[in-house]
Amino acid sequence: MSALAFAILALLLSGPVPAMLARATWPLRAPRAAIVLWQAIALAAVLSAFSAGIAIASRLFVPGPDGRPTSTIISEIDVLGWPLWTAYVVVFILTLMIGARLIVSVLRVAIATRRRRAHHRMVVDLVGAHHGRPRSRSLRILDVAEPLAYCLPGVRSRVVVSEGALNTLSPNEVSAILEHENAHLRARHDLVLEMFIAVHAAFPRFVRSAHALNAVRLLIELLADDAAVRAEGPTPLARALVACASGRAPRGALAAGGPTTVVRVRRLGGEPNSRKLAAGAYVAAAAVLVVPTVAFAVPWLNELHRLFLV
Repeated sequence: MSALAFAILALLLSGPVPAMLARATWPLRAPRAAIVLWQAIALAAVLSAFSAGIAIASRLFVPGPDGRPTSTIISEIDVLGWPLWTAYVVVFILTLMIGARLIVSVLRVAIATRRRRAHHRMVVDLVGAHHGRPRSRSLRILDVAEPLAYCLPGVRSRVVVSEGALNTLSPNEVSAILEHENAHLRARHDLVLEMFIAVHAAFPRFVRSAHALNAVRLLIELLADDAAVRAEGPTPLARALVACASGRAPRGALAAGGPTTVVRVRRLGGEPNSRKLAAGAYVAAAAVLVVPTVAFAVPWLNELHRLFLV
């Protein structure tokens, strides 16, 4: 039953739970806490999947009094029966596949994203104008008529705006959009997003959903919006977001506009962030992560430790 509980928990945390949370509206008023909750759900899903594999391994390789296996996988068919044995083997293979895919996904996303950013950074350094202000040494201005603003995170980060944005926006609106992009760079929102991209790619297609990835994409934009509002107020930011809504950024960049602009502009005129909602989200995140770990993962991790060290 423990192996089954792990598998069910992993499936719930990778499918139905993200779908329910994605439909909720309260994260708009507690974006930072909502991101923590999403991270807890993703980590708990991965942990539950690995715990299912550990639990199944303990069934397929029955440990003796000294903790060492006393049987082989095939010899347990008579004990478990074909249906249960087949289910265990399938889940165990899926667990191994998820673990391997997760490692490959993290490496692939990290390498590909940094290559794209390095190439585009080289391009904007060549064709973009260098802004003269000392505190904006990473700012590049492209000779593009369309209002556009985005950032390229990394060690040598860049904030890119177009001539169209500078000509269209007022000074306060320009400051708001620049603060939005600088907030992404300071908080390294790109690293948060990369983790969810890797986890999304690691799970098989028939159990994963894009709810978590899409929700986190929106939430990191809300955090950057909040930083811009604190600096310049909601009205300049709302006008700047509308002006840059149709601007397209390269892959790997974080753009000010995009398909979530309408939701974000409406939020700027709605209710402020709620500390109560944030506190509830933090408690939920702790419960989602701690309860499965204490109730399920820790006993099996101890068993695995005994299996290999005794």
